[in-house]
Amino acid sequence: MTPESPNRVERILAAMMLATVGLSIVSFLAIIFGTLSGMGSADFAVGAWPAVAVLPYFGLPLAMILLVLMLVLNMRRRARDAAAARKGR
Repeated sequence: MTPESPNRVERILAAMMLATVGLSIVSFLAIIFGTLSGMGSADFAVGAWPAVAVLPYFGLPLAMILLVLMLVLNMRRRARDAAAARKGR
């Protein structure tokens, strides 16, 4: 019996996790390059910069929660596959 492929929920969680981590890394790099280009702390308080600065504070913990959730779902699926394989013998 072949193992079941990841279901739709697992693929969506993986995409959400990768997008969240990607956005957090891009915001880190934007702050670094902004600082290197001579922006001061007052410049980061206007426009979209406050959202860019806060994104990693929420994005990375959210990505960690999504990772744990993906692991739990994957373990449940594998246990179900193993039980089905034992039952099929």
